[in-house]
Amino acid sequence: MTKTISLACGNGGEENNELISKVFYKAFKNDILEKGEDAAIIHNGELAFSTDSFTVSPLFFAGADIGKLAVCGTCNDLAMMGAKPKYLTCSVIIEEGFVTADLERIVESMKQELEINGAIVVSGDTKVVPRGSVDKIFINTTGVGEVLKHGISANAITNDDVILVNRDIGCHGATIFAAREGIEMSSSLKSDCASLFPQVKALIDGGVEITALRDATRGGVSAVLNEWSKQSNICIEVEEEKIPVSDEVKGICEMLGFEATALANEGTFVLAIKKDDAELACGILKEFNPHAEIVASVTSRHVGKVILKSSWGTSRFLEMPNGELLPRIC
Repeated sequence: MTKTISLACGNGGEENNELISKVFYKAFKNDILEKGEDAAIIHNGELAFSTDSFTVSPLFFAGADIGKLAVCGTCNDLAMMGAKPKYLTCSVIIEEGFVTADLERIVESMKQELEINGAIVVSGDTKVVPRGSVDKIFINTTGVGEVLKHGISANAITNDDVILVNRDIGCHGATIFAAREGIEMSSSLKSDCASLFPQVKALIDGGVEITALRDATRGGVSAVLNEWSKQSNICIEVEEEKIPVSDEVKGICEMLGFEATALANEGTFVLAIKKDDAELACGILKEFNPHAEIVASVTSRHVGKVILKSSWGTSRFLEMPNGELLPRIC
């Protein structure tokens, strides 16, 4: 570990994982935490439990705002464990001088997203700090969900699975960057921020055999696939041309040297599904977004690695993101 914390330690990639494992896991080590899932499964497997903090800048952006993000982020972590979001807490740190109308707009966004999930806020806390102590407003949400589908785990992926994404990737990261840098986009590019429980519920109701789910937030799809390859001791071989990326996101990536697979998402998730159910799952997901796609297979070729295969017949390792592309992305 470095002697001081850098912005890269919050990127969802290599440095972030090192910080978590060498500081927090070292201090708080227990069987539940070490599973490394999006949410903890507790109470004899009946409940999922998760927490998240949100510091995004700017607070309002195309497709969402920090309020919508705060509810989606925690509810989505619960959904990734096959759980229906039920109860949330909401803690807010507000800078002195923050505009009340903006706070009301943020809270209204939270209310709308709670209704989509069928969840309620049951407890909270508010702190107001002097100007300069925080940048406008930070929000923490903690959630409890009822597990509907048991056994979903990033530690259980095998060669019997294939990997899907539910939509085109990178929209949130590209949108935040464009908003932050004042790039005028003559397009419909907006954040993918959305509640994912309705899609997960549709998969469960459709009888799809789900092995693992994870929303591709900080670090993007690259981070998810690398985490899965190590957690389940597998190799994931990705067909690059099958990864759905919009023209707008491709344009920003080409202009700035980003990789779409490393951009953050807030309504995109990665699925490990049994091969026999892959087409069924893809069909269900396409009802929500036409760009859902089977993008990778699971093999034993290079255990613990992710291989990106191009349409030209070449291959390279898709590494865990490192450095910091965009601080305060969520």
